[in-house]
Amino acid sequence: MAEPNPLRVERDGAILRLTVDRPERHNPLSMAVLTALREALLQHAHDPALRCVIVTGAGERYFAAGGDVLELEAVRSEDDARLMSDRGRTVLDTVRDCPVPVVAVLNGDAIGGGSELAVACDFRLMREGTHIGFIHGRLAITSAWGGGPDLASLVGPARALRMMSRCELVPAQTALAWGLADLVVPDAAAMPAAVDEFIAPILRQTRAALTGAVEQTRALRRGEPYRERREIEQRHFVQAWVHEDHWAAVERFKARKRGA
Repeated sequence: MAEPNPLRVERDGAILRLTVDRPERHNPLSMAVLTALREALLQHAHDPALRCVIVTGAGERYFAAGGDVLELEAVRSEDDARLMSDRGRTVLDTVRDCPVPVVAVLNGDAIGGGSELAVACDFRLMREGTHIGFIHGRLAITSAWGGGPDLASLVGPARALRMMSRCELVPAQTALAWGLADLVVPDAAAMPAAVDEFIAPILRQTRAALTGAVEQTRALRRGEPYRERREIEQRHFVQAWVHEDHWAAVERFKARKRGA
């Protein structure tokens, strides 16, 4: 019998939904999952109809755990460890470079590599009772896939160090207070409606408006200089201004004013 696909990929109009689908094993980020994640993003990201990507995990216990421990047993040398790190970073860079917003929906805990995937996304919606934890230190290692720098940029160096050095499992309400979460949902039953409500304004934006906003914020995450970020802003503004979508929006605005 063939192994089921470890990543469920669903396209719903302007939304791409990616679900890590190994709940019985805590949704580990195996190489098969990471490869499928990258392939799905590369296939859909540049579709002009796409407005949003949602990343989540099956079940209600884990959003995603770290790498597959059995798979990583063979990684023993420095070269192998660097290669494994490079592969993971390449996948998460595909998330970080996606031209539309990426929303992590934490139906369960995000730990280890799963926490790195969560902070690689643009937004994090957490269910009450869930946690996010950079608990790599429990295995006497550090973050590997770019998650450490992402975490520090989100919560600041002191809180990032606190989370990593103490292997803290940060609860949803604390994550919200720290800017690590964007919304806390009371229970699993309320999550689908909460996700729909959160992304509804995103889906109403034009592709040009979204990509312009995304690239500006991603440039700051990458540490690009202020001058370059201003150039990115202007380039996207000019492209969006002359696009037919802008002028159609202007006509709708004028029509509403006339009807007021």
